Amino acid sequence: MRWKKTAIAVALVSILTIGAAYTLDALDKAYPPPLDAALSRSFEVKDANGQLLRAFATTDGRWRLKTTANDVDPQFLKMLVAYEDQRFWQHAGIDPWALMRAGWQLVSNGRIVSGASTLSMQVARLIEPRTDRSFSAKFLQAARAVQIERRLGKAEILDLYLNLAPYGGNLEGVRAASLAWFGKEPKRLSTAEAALLVSLPQLPERRRPDRFPEAAKAARERVLSRLAVADVLGDGEAARASLSMVPSRRMELPAFAPHLAEVARRKTPDAGEISTTLSLSVQRELEALAKRAAEKLGSKVSVAIVMADSRTGDILAEIGSSDYTDTARRGWVDMTRAVRSPGSTLKPFIYGLAFEDGVAAQETLIEDRPSDFYGYRPRNFDMSYQGDVSIRQALQLSLNVPAVKLLDAVSPAALMVRFRRAGVSLSLPAGEAPGLAIALGGAGVSLVDLVQLYAALANRGVPVALGDGVRSQPQAQQTSTMLDTVAVWNVSDILASVLPPLGMKQRGIAYKTGTSYGYRDAWSVGYDGRHVIGVWVGRADNGAVAGIAGYASAAPILFEAFEKSGVAITPLPSAPTGAVRLAAQDLPAAQRRFSVTSSGLVTASTREAAPHIVYPPEGAKVELSVQGGDMSPLVLKMQGGRAPFRWLANGKPIRDLSRKRTSQWLPDGAGYSTLTVIDADGRASSVRVFVD
Repeated sequence: MRWKKTAIAVALVSILTIGAAYTLDALDKAYPPPLDAALSRSFEVKDANGQLLRAFATTDGRWRLKTTANDVDPQFLKMLVAYEDQRFWQHAGIDPWALMRAGWQLVSNGRIVSGASTLSMQVARLIEPRTDRSFSAKFLQAARAVQIERRLGKAEILDLYLNLAPYGGNLEGVRAASLAWFGKEPKRLSTAEAALLVSLPQLPERRRPDRFPEAAKAARERVLSRLAVADVLGDGEAARASLSMVPSRRMELPAFAPHLAEVARRKTPDAGEISTTLSLSVQRELEALAKRAAEKLGSKVSVAIVMADSRTGDILAEIGSSDYTDTARRGWVDMTRAVRSPGSTLKPFIYGLAFEDGVAAQETLIEDRPSDFYGYRPRNFDMSYQGDVSIRQALQLSLNVPAVKLLDAVSPAALMVRFRRAGVSLSLPAGEAPGLAIALGGAGVSLVDLVQLYAALANRGVPVALGDGVRSQPQAQQTSTMLDTVAVWNVSDILASVLPPLGMKQRGIAYKTGTSYGYRDAWSVGYDGRHVIGVWVGRADNGAVAGIAGYASAAPILFEAFEKSGVAITPLPSAPTGAVRLAAQDLPAAQRRFSVTSSGLVTASTREAAPHIVYPPEGAKVELSVQGGDMSPLVLKMQGGRAPFRWLANGKPIRDLSRKRTSQWLPDGAGYSTLTVIDADGRASSVRVFVD
């Protein structure tokens, strides 16, 4: 008879088991757990190394960052399981021992002393929130936990908890909480930090550290005092952690590269996350630099910066404005992509083309004086002229007339072809052909495109296409160069010797500045042997900014950007074969002096007009003013001739040789005097004046 009873019992258990399994399968099909709702995440923009640059809240306004157990400190995970669900890795969603303990405590004390919720049950509650805390709600929660366990592995369930656990306000998930309360990723947490993150999800609003610090600290202490947690920590660690303060304020989540991040989000809204070529450390430092610099320059002035790798084309940092949220500066406008007048920043490419064509060398003399190019009369920034200067000096001083003369010789069309080789097309007025005004900023270009042009100089003349910052730009094998290596070396050799801005140290970079017409844009672009940084300063509304200039306003930011970026300076390339800087007397005759004949041919033989004193005029009576008992000097001006010049008063030299066409003379006394100027060819001009 006993065997019959045993057989009946086994049969009943089998029937019940099969029935339970069938029921669970039917419930799973009819009422599956809403796991899809747990898949909603914040859109994340990451740097090239996977670090978070910027995140966007979910559609329901939650900060919920994708997290796995691998992203979290292992000690935190051990403390979480020890405090919340010690048998998490063994049970099937419900912990029978915890249920019996909770039931016994309820019967013995007449109230709930401890809960029996497993991490799986908590995940069920998080994906399907219920307002009531009744026994029926708990039963449904337990049923959902079993369903979840049937669908997912333990690691997946733990990841769901790490993503969905509430931490106060609109913070969900341990990553968002760690960034908000501690300002760091949860990969490395102190014991005190880990304990606080374990304690907050039970009562996230009542234990918010920024609002209820005492409650937060007390909750942390309960975690640290739990025996199972103490076993995880080791001797004395809980006591040491108890001495730590809880955070007093909620920090902002990373919000770097806002312009690029917004564009990336609009382009790929369903991606969930997107990687960029930016470097978080470089982006952070240059954003702070742009903000500080703009605050010094004026309330409506903005600053934009781009840093790129000239070998890969990757953009390492892109700051579209000094402050994205500053409405006075129109911070939402991305000035790295805005088309503006580049001022003098295109001049190095004109000189490079002249070097390549052989019409000039570094020590070739070129004249800087008022000139007329078919009705176009360029003037220098300071409204003065230097006379005869070397090509090297003309570029370093950014003189306008020599640059226009060279562009006239090599042709604007040829320059535009070289720009197109580098993948850049200037913006010209509708219907207009490229003209000589390009040399002084008479065309439009964006900061990104300008950096792309200079990247070719840093890359020995080989064009490099910059990526969009979101992904690396595949670099095809280049079959043509923008400029040959010798021409590029000559340009870099000149620009590397330009004095740094006042108060700045020479950093081993070549750089050029520019200021657009009307003081609307100030530029500075510099490069070493690998990296290029471009800086723009101005107003996003295209308004004038009194006093801004490339050298005074943008160049200091450029030099500080190279320093703050943390990227080591790569030395500029050494001189390639065939590159040599000859002294003026060693140049071929055709390169000793740059000038153009009436037929348009570049020649070395054209002679200037003889010198002529234009002030004071012949026979003038000059009355000199007296200030503080001292007589003011008389200003002398001349035209024509070839530098250097020597001035004489009554046959005696006034001062040393000078390349300038102005000088000063302080008479010995009243009466007639003869003033003479002699040029380098020995030609002279004299005037007789009466000093009163």
